[in-house]
Amino acid sequence: MSGEPVRIALIGLGWWGRKMLSVLETAAEIRVVRAVEPDLAAARAHLAGREIPMAADYAEALADPAVEAVVLATPHALHEAQIAQAVAAGRHVFCEKPLALTRAGAARAVALCADAGLVLGMGHERRFEPPIADLLARADAGAFGRIHQIEANFSHDKFLTLAHDNWRLSADQAPAGGMTATGIHLLDLAVRLLGPAASVLCHCERLSSDLPQGDTVAAFAKFKGGGTAYVSASLANPFMSRFTVYGAKGWIDIRDKAHVEAPAGWVVTSAMAGGPITTAEVAPAEPVKDNLVAFARAIRKSAPYPITAAHLVNSIALLEAIVTSARSGRVEPVA
Repeated sequence: MSGEPVRIALIGLGWWGRKMLSVLETAAEIRVVRAVEPDLAAARAHLAGREIPMAADYAEALADPAVEAVVLATPHALHEAQIAQAVAAGRHVFCEKPLALTRAGAARAVALCADAGLVLGMGHERRFEPPIADLLARADAGAFGRIHQIEANFSHDKFLTLAHDNWRLSADQAPAGGMTATGIHLLDLAVRLLGPAASVLCHCERLSSDLPQGDTVAAFAKFKGGGTAYVSASLANPFMSRFTVYGAKGWIDIRDKAHVEAPAGWVVTSAMAGGPITTAEVAPAEPVKDNLVAFARAIRKSAPYPITAAHLVNSIALLEAIVTSARSGRVEPVA
Protein backbone atom coordinates (compact mmCIF):
# COMPACT_ATOMS: atom_id res chain seq x y z
CA MET A 1 0.00 0.00 0.00
CA SER A 2 3.04 2.28 0.09
CA GLY A 3 2.12 4.06 -3.13
CA GLU A 4 -1.61 4.36 -2.46
CA PRO A 5 -3.28 7.43 -0.95
CA VAL A 6 -4.23 7.22 2.70
CA ARG A 7 -8.00 6.78 2.97
CA ILE A 8 -9.46 9.12 5.58
CA ALA A 9 -12.78 9.95 7.18
CA LEU A 10 -13.18 13.69 7.72
CA ILE A 11 -15.01 14.21 11.00
CA GLY A 12 -16.72 17.60 11.09
CA LEU A 13 -17.67 19.78 8.13
CA GLY A 14 -17.78 23.12 9.87
CA TRP A 15 -15.57 26.08 8.94
CA TRP A 16 -12.26 24.28 9.32
CA GLY A 17 -13.45 20.89 8.12
CA ARG A 18 -14.50 22.52 4.85
CA LYS A 19 -11.11 24.20 4.59
CA MET A 20 -9.33 20.85 4.94
CA LEU A 21 -11.66 19.19 2.45
CA SER A 22 -10.88 21.88 -0.13
CA VAL A 23 -7.08 21.58 0.17
CA LEU A 24 -7.19 17.78 0.15
CA GLU A 25 -8.80 17.77 -3.28
CA THR A 26 -5.33 18.42 -4.73
CA ALA A 27 -3.40 16.10 -2.39
CA ALA A 28 -2.42 12.91 -4.18
CA GLU A 29 -1.32 11.30 -0.90
CA ILE A 30 -4.79 11.43 0.72
CA ARG A 31 -8.30 10.49 -0.36
CA VAL A 32 -11.41 11.43 1.61
CA VAL A 33 -13.60 8.30 1.55
CA ARG A 34 -16.18 9.31 4.18
CA ALA A 35 -17.43 12.42 5.94
CA VAL A 36 -19.20 12.72 9.29
CA GLU A 37 -21.28 15.74 10.23
CA PRO A 38 -24.21 15.92 12.69
CA ASP A 39 -25.89 18.56 10.49
CA LEU A 40 -26.54 16.28 7.52
CA ALA A 41 -28.45 18.91 5.55
CA ALA A 42 -25.49 21.29 5.65
CA ALA A 43 -23.10 18.44 4.82
CA ARG A 44 -25.14 17.39 1.78
CA ALA A 45 -25.16 20.96 0.52
CA HIS A 46 -21.41 21.25 0.88
CA LEU A 47 -20.62 17.81 -0.55
CA ALA A 48 -22.88 18.27 -3.58
CA GLY A 49 -21.03 16.99 -6.64
CA ARG A 50 -18.54 15.04 -4.55
CA GLU A 51 -18.78 11.26 -4.35
CA ILE A 52 -18.12 11.06 -0.61
CA PRO A 53 -20.42 8.96 1.59
CA MET A 54 -21.63 10.87 4.63
CA ALA A 55 -23.11 10.05 8.01
CA ALA A 56 -24.02 11.73 11.28
CA ASP A 57 -22.46 8.97 13.39
CA TYR A 58 -18.72 8.84 14.13
CA ALA A 59 -18.96 5.13 14.98
CA GLU A 60 -20.19 4.42 11.47
CA ALA A 61 -16.99 5.89 10.00
CA LEU A 62 -14.81 3.90 12.41
CA ALA A 63 -16.57 0.71 11.38
CA ASP A 64 -15.97 1.32 7.68
CA PRO A 65 -13.12 -0.98 6.51
CA ALA A 66 -12.24 1.55 3.81
CA VAL A 67 -11.18 4.10 6.46
CA GLU A 68 -7.50 3.99 7.52
CA ALA A 69 -7.40 7.26 9.44
CA VAL A 70 -9.67 9.95 10.84
CA VAL A 71 -9.21 13.70 10.67
CA LEU A 72 -10.95 15.39 13.61
CA ALA A 73 -12.29 18.89 12.97
CA THR A 74 -14.54 18.77 16.01
CA PRO A 75 -15.14 20.74 19.25
CA HIS A 76 -12.12 20.76 21.54
CA ALA A 77 -13.61 18.89 24.48
CA LEU A 78 -14.51 15.93 22.24
CA HIS A 79 -10.96 15.22 21.10
CA GLU A 80 -9.84 12.93 23.92
CA ALA A 81 -12.79 10.55 23.64
CA GLN A 82 -12.75 10.59 19.84
CA ILE A 83 -9.04 9.76 19.75
CA ALA A 84 -9.61 6.86 22.16
CA GLN A 85 -12.44 5.55 19.95
CA ALA A 86 -10.25 5.80 16.84
CA VAL A 87 -7.38 3.96 18.49
CA ALA A 88 -9.72 1.22 19.67
CA ALA A 89 -10.78 0.82 16.04
CA GLY A 90 -7.16 0.73 14.85
CA ARG A 91 -7.31 4.06 12.98
CA HIS A 92 -4.57 6.67 12.70
CA VAL A 93 -5.61 10.11 13.98
CA PHE A 94 -5.10 13.67 12.81
CA CYS A 95 -6.57 16.05 15.39
CA GLU A 96 -7.25 19.75 15.07
CA LYS A 97 -5.79 21.85 17.84
CA PRO A 98 -5.82 21.75 20.77
CA LEU A 99 -5.10 18.05 21.27
CA ALA A 100 -6.71 18.24 24.72
CA LEU A 101 -7.47 20.83 27.37
CA THR A 102 -5.26 19.29 30.06
CA ARG A 103 -1.75 17.91 30.15
CA ALA A 104 -3.06 14.59 31.47
CA GLY A 105 -5.50 14.35 28.57
CA ALA A 106 -2.78 15.07 26.03
CA ALA A 107 -0.47 12.50 27.60
CA ARG A 108 -3.21 9.87 27.45
CA ALA A 109 -3.92 10.56 23.78
CA VAL A 110 -0.24 10.41 22.87
CA ALA A 111 0.28 7.18 24.81
CA LEU A 112 -2.76 5.50 23.29
CA CYS A 113 -1.55 6.16 19.75
CA ALA A 114 2.06 5.26 20.50
CA ASP A 115 1.17 2.01 22.24
CA ALA A 116 -1.02 1.00 19.30
CA GLY A 117 1.62 1.91 16.71
CA LEU A 118 -0.64 4.56 15.19
CA VAL A 119 0.36 7.97 13.84
CA LEU A 120 -0.98 11.02 15.69
CA GLY A 121 -1.01 14.19 13.58
CA MET A 122 -1.79 17.65 14.92
CA GLY A 123 -3.33 20.71 13.31
CA HIS A 124 -0.34 22.96 13.94
CA GLU A 125 -0.05 24.12 10.34
CA ARG A 126 2.04 27.13 11.36
CA ARG A 127 5.07 24.80 11.44
CA PHE A 128 4.53 24.11 7.74
CA GLU A 129 4.50 27.73 6.62
CA PRO A 130 7.70 28.06 4.53
CA PRO A 131 9.27 30.93 6.54
CA ILE A 132 8.45 29.24 9.86
CA ALA A 133 9.86 25.91 8.63
CA ASP A 134 13.02 27.77 7.57
CA LEU A 135 13.22 29.53 10.95
CA LEU A 136 13.00 26.21 12.80
CA ALA A 137 15.68 24.61 10.63
CA ARG A 138 18.01 27.59 11.10
CA ALA A 139 17.39 27.65 14.85
CA ASP A 140 18.18 23.93 15.05
CA ALA A 141 21.44 24.61 13.21
CA GLY A 142 22.36 27.35 15.71
CA ALA A 143 22.06 30.24 13.27
CA PHE A 144 20.40 32.53 15.85
CA GLY A 145 22.64 31.43 18.73
CA ARG A 146 21.10 31.14 22.19
CA ILE A 147 17.44 32.07 21.86
CA HIS A 148 16.53 34.63 24.50
CA GLN A 149 12.96 35.62 23.84
CA ILE A 150 9.91 35.06 21.64
CA GLU A 151 7.18 37.61 20.97
CA ALA A 152 4.09 36.53 19.07
CA ASN A 153 0.53 37.56 18.28
CA PHE A 154 -2.23 35.82 16.30
CA SER A 155 -5.49 37.76 16.16
CA HIS A 156 -8.64 38.00 14.05
CA ASP A 157 -12.23 39.16 14.34
CA LYS A 158 -13.91 36.19 12.64
CA PHE A 159 -15.81 35.16 15.78
CA LEU A 160 -17.52 38.49 16.48
CA THR A 161 -20.61 37.44 14.55
CA LEU A 162 -20.94 34.00 16.16
CA ALA A 163 -23.92 33.28 18.39
CA HIS A 164 -22.92 33.23 22.04
CA ASP A 165 -23.92 29.59 22.36
CA ASN A 166 -21.46 28.57 19.63
CA TRP A 167 -19.00 26.02 21.02
CA ARG A 168 -16.04 28.15 19.91
CA LEU A 169 -17.02 30.71 22.57
CA SER A 170 -17.93 28.41 25.45
CA ALA A 171 -16.00 28.17 28.72
CA ASP A 172 -15.64 24.39 28.57
CA GLN A 173 -14.44 24.34 24.94
CA ALA A 174 -12.49 27.57 24.53
CA PRO A 175 -11.33 29.12 27.81
CA ALA A 176 -8.95 32.11 28.01
CA GLY A 177 -10.25 34.11 25.08
CA GLY A 178 -8.45 33.35 21.84
CA MET A 179 -5.80 31.08 23.33
CA THR A 180 -7.36 27.81 22.09
CA ALA A 181 -8.34 29.31 18.72
CA THR A 182 -5.13 31.10 17.73
CA GLY A 183 -2.65 31.42 20.59
CA ILE A 184 -2.18 27.64 20.82
CA HIS A 185 -0.28 27.73 17.52
CA LEU A 186 2.20 30.18 19.03
CA LEU A 187 2.54 28.15 22.21
CA ASP A 188 3.44 25.16 20.05
CA LEU A 189 6.18 27.10 18.28
CA ALA A 190 7.52 28.51 21.56
CA VAL A 191 7.73 25.01 23.06
CA ARG A 192 9.33 23.73 19.86
CA LEU A 193 12.09 26.34 20.19
CA LEU A 194 12.53 26.68 23.97
CA GLY A 195 11.36 23.34 25.37
CA PRO A 196 8.96 22.81 28.28
CA ALA A 197 7.71 25.88 30.14
CA ALA A 198 8.19 26.36 33.87
CA SER A 199 5.61 29.04 34.74
CA VAL A 200 3.21 31.51 33.16
CA LEU A 201 1.22 34.64 33.96
CA CYS A 202 -1.89 35.26 31.86
CA HIS A 203 -4.39 38.10 31.66
CA CYS A 204 -7.66 37.69 29.76
CA GLU A 205 -10.05 40.64 29.36
CA ARG A 206 -13.20 41.67 27.54
CA LEU A 207 -12.38 45.12 26.19
CA SER A 208 -14.39 45.91 23.07
CA SER A 209 -16.87 43.11 22.48
CA ASP A 210 -19.44 40.99 24.27
CA LEU A 211 -17.60 37.71 23.68
CA PRO A 212 -18.33 35.66 26.82
CA GLN A 213 -14.79 34.32 27.40
CA GLY A 214 -13.05 37.63 26.70
CA ASP A 215 -11.60 39.13 23.54
CA THR A 216 -8.00 39.91 24.52
CA VAL A 217 -5.50 37.51 26.09
CA ALA A 218 -1.81 37.84 26.87
CA ALA A 219 0.51 35.29 28.44
CA PHE A 220 4.11 35.62 29.61
CA ALA A 221 5.87 32.27 29.96
CA LYS A 222 9.23 31.36 31.50
CA PHE A 223 10.91 28.19 30.24
CA LYS A 224 12.74 25.54 32.24
CA GLY A 225 15.85 25.81 30.10
CA GLY A 226 15.87 29.61 30.20
CA GLY A 227 14.22 32.17 27.94
CA THR A 228 10.77 33.72 27.85
CA ALA A 229 7.85 34.02 25.47
CA TYR A 230 5.13 36.66 25.25
CA VAL A 231 2.08 35.30 23.41
CA SER A 232 -1.01 37.42 22.78
CA ALA A 233 -4.24 37.06 20.83
CA SER A 234 -7.34 39.11 20.19
CA LEU A 235 -10.73 38.02 18.87
CA ALA A 236 -11.85 41.61 18.36
CA ASN A 237 -9.36 43.28 16.03
CA PRO A 238 -8.58 42.81 12.33
CA PHE A 239 -6.27 39.97 11.34
CA MET A 240 -2.70 40.02 12.58
CA SER A 241 -0.17 37.20 12.79
CA ARG A 242 3.39 37.80 13.91
CA PHE A 243 6.12 35.50 15.24
CA THR A 244 9.42 37.01 16.35
CA VAL A 245 12.49 35.26 17.73
CA TYR A 246 15.45 37.02 19.38
CA GLY A 247 18.78 35.24 19.75
CA ALA A 248 22.39 36.05 20.57
CA LYS A 249 23.41 35.89 16.90
CA GLY A 250 20.35 37.43 15.28
CA TRP A 251 16.61 37.97 15.22
CA ILE A 252 13.78 37.27 12.80
CA ASP A 253 10.22 38.57 12.50
CA ILE A 254 7.64 36.72 10.36
CA ARG A 255 4.29 38.29 9.50
CA ASP A 256 1.46 36.65 7.57
CA LYS A 257 -0.20 38.75 4.90
CA ALA A 258 -3.51 36.96 5.44
CA HIS A 259 -5.16 34.29 7.58
CA VAL A 260 -4.09 30.73 6.79
CA GLU A 261 -7.66 30.11 5.59
CA ALA A 262 -6.60 31.90 2.38
CA PRO A 263 -2.80 32.35 2.48
CA ALA A 264 -1.34 35.37 0.70
CA GLY A 265 2.34 34.99 1.62
CA TRP A 266 4.62 36.33 4.32
CA VAL A 267 6.89 39.30 5.05
CA VAL A 268 10.14 38.32 6.77
CA THR A 269 12.37 40.92 8.45
CA SER A 270 15.62 39.85 10.09
CA ALA A 271 19.11 40.87 11.13
CA MET A 272 22.19 38.88 12.02
CA ALA A 273 24.99 40.13 14.27
CA GLY A 274 27.09 42.70 12.42
CA GLY A 275 24.75 42.80 9.42
CA PRO A 276 21.94 45.00 8.16
CA ILE A 277 18.23 44.65 8.74
CA THR A 278 16.73 42.98 5.67
CA THR A 279 13.17 42.40 4.51
CA ALA A 280 12.00 39.75 2.07
CA GLU A 281 8.66 38.48 0.82
CA VAL A 282 7.74 34.78 0.68
CA ALA A 283 5.19 33.52 -1.84
CA PRO A 284 1.88 31.95 -0.73
CA ALA A 285 1.73 28.25 0.16
CA GLU A 286 -0.85 25.86 1.65
CA PRO A 287 0.49 24.79 5.06
CA VAL A 288 -2.84 23.16 6.00
CA LYS A 289 -2.44 20.78 3.07
CA ASP A 290 1.28 20.25 3.72
CA ASN A 291 0.61 19.25 7.33
CA LEU A 292 -1.99 16.67 6.28
CA VAL A 293 0.37 15.33 3.60
CA ALA A 294 3.10 14.95 6.24
CA PHE A 295 0.61 12.93 8.32
CA ALA A 296 -0.12 10.68 5.34
CA ARG A 297 3.57 10.18 4.62
CA ALA A 298 4.16 9.15 8.24
CA ILE A 299 1.39 6.55 7.92
CA ARG A 300 3.04 5.21 4.76
CA LYS A 301 6.41 5.34 6.59
CA SER A 302 8.06 7.47 3.92
CA ALA A 303 8.97 10.22 6.42
CA PRO A 304 8.55 10.67 10.20
CA TYR A 305 5.90 13.11 11.39
CA PRO A 306 7.77 16.19 12.68
CA ILE A 307 5.61 17.10 15.69
CA THR A 308 6.84 14.89 18.51
CA ALA A 309 5.00 13.44 21.49
CA ALA A 310 6.96 15.70 23.85
CA HIS A 311 5.99 18.79 21.85
CA LEU A 312 2.31 17.78 21.95
CA VAL A 313 2.22 17.20 25.69
CA ASN A 314 4.37 20.19 26.65
CA SER A 315 2.30 22.67 24.63
CA ILE A 316 -0.92 21.48 26.28
CA ALA A 317 0.73 21.62 29.70
CA LEU A 318 1.44 25.30 29.00
CA LEU A 319 -2.09 25.86 27.72
CA GLU A 320 -3.57 24.32 30.88
CA ALA A 321 -1.43 26.59 33.09
CA ILE A 322 -2.47 29.62 31.02
CA VAL A 323 -6.15 28.84 31.60
CA THR A 324 -5.49 28.45 35.33
CA SER A 325 -3.58 31.74 35.46
CA ALA A 326 -6.28 33.59 33.50
CA ARG A 327 -8.73 32.56 36.23
CA SER A 328 -6.46 33.14 39.23
CA GLY A 329 -4.62 36.26 38.07
CA ARG A 330 -1.40 34.76 39.46
CA VAL A 331 1.80 33.24 38.10
CA GLU A 332 1.07 29.53 37.79
CA PRO A 333 3.50 26.60 37.51
CA VAL A 334 3.40 24.44 34.39
CA ALA A 335 2.92 20.75 35.15
